[in-house]
Amino acid sequence: MFSTTIKAQTPLTLKQAIKTALDNYGIIKAKQAYVKASTASVVQAKLDYLPNFNLSAQADYGTANGINGPAYGFGPAGISSGGIPLASQNWNAAFGSLYLANINWDFYAFGRSKQKILTAGAKQDLDASDVSQEIFQHEVRVAAAYLNLLAAHRLTASYHKNLDRADTLRQVIVRKAKKDLIAGVDSSQANAEVSNSKSILLNAMTYEDDQNSALVKLLGTEPQKIEPDTVFIANLPKTLPLTYDSLAANHPVLSFYKNRILYSNDQAKYYKTLALPTFTLGAAMQTRGSGFNYTYSAAHPNYDSGLSSGLSPDRTNYVVALGVTWNITQPLRTKQQVKSQRFISEGLKDELALTKQQLITQNNFADTKLKNAIADYYETPQQVKAANDTYHQKLVLYNHGLTDLVNVTQALYALVRAETDRDIAYNNVWQALLLKAAATGDFNIFSSNL
Repeated sequence: MFSTTIKAQTPLTLKQAIKTALDNYGIIKAKQAYVKASTASVVQAKLDYLPNFNLSAQADYGTANGINGPAYGFGPAGISSGGIPLASQNWNAAFGSLYLANINWDFYAFGRSKQKILTAGAKQDLDASDVSQEIFQHEVRVAAAYLNLLAAHRLTASYHKNLDRADTLRQVIVRKAKKDLIAGVDSSQANAEVSNSKSILLNAMTYEDDQNSALVKLLGTEPQKIEPDTVFIANLPKTLPLTYDSLAANHPVLSFYKNRILYSNDQAKYYKTLALPTFTLGAAMQTRGSGFNYTYSAAHPNYDSGLSSGLSPDRTNYVVALGVTWNITQPLRTKQQVKSQRFISEGLKDELALTKQQLITQNNFADTKLKNAIADYYETPQQVKAANDTYHQKLVLYNHGLTDLVNVTQALYALVRAETDRDIAYNNVWQALLLKAAATGDFNIFSSNL
């Protein structure tokens, strides 16, 4: 956010505008957050390879009636009560306990874990390149909006001068008309010219406000009136890349498109591993306690319903297992998933080729535009000088009654047109240089001249 001094018409330089925009713009902040999220996903993918290690402890209270016979687990799970079958139902109850440690590790799945990590890394690279290209494009957008505001600001200043000239001429004509030195119609024509100059100025001020609003949106700040820096625009850039014909090797936009392809390819490779078997290593150790004595039966109902006897460990078992799991119908599904992802990669390659071709075309156009803008830069000052000389000549002739007001007005129009052409020509050089930087992917081509 700008300080109060900036709001009080302190000129805001283009470098300051770019820095403010990069610090405040919401889209850049959002994409930087996405990079942090994808970085965390890479760490998660690495940790997913670790085995699952579960610890469990429970205490139960209930009966121990057993029965011979089968059962199948439809719906909710039934109660698991261990005990020998007895001749009849009883309601003897005691505490029981279970302590369990379990390790389950999918230690080999034909590179699935490694590919998952690589895919997460590719997503991180993609998000990082998205931030880079967003920053680059936003630098270009802010610079373009700043130059547009600067052009509008200079045009407004030119039309202010035009109004001052028209009003000065009107005052001279009115004084002469009152003394009957010139025809009264000249006074009416002069008033009309002042009114026309005011209308042109008001339109220019509205256009400047529109460009000001466009820049403020890109800066990500509160609405404010920006005073642009007008010093650098009147000079040519210090270095002009007229022979810079190729795109930058690390063009931010092209790098983003390339990373989209790499991420898509890694996704296809990961999907392919989902069709393969998984080898699993498992181990568990379990300890149980029970208030029912090992001699418990119908003839000897030995049990202790106290809590301590049920929680005390009594029997321990362990098991180690090695297994393989393979869903044999999974390859049918993953085949189409991989096929779909490969088509996406082909589409992304086509987008990359199109973008590269457009940038090459834009780069060639930027060369031509820059050359023409520089040539025009040297022509317009001569036009302004000639138009200014002509205007003052016509004004002197009019004051001596040697020409009419129409010739003076036409000379004034020519002077205004020459001044606005000069302002536009100065701005066009920098606009062309910015276009060159945007096409080649090297913003330093533009910023190094500020």
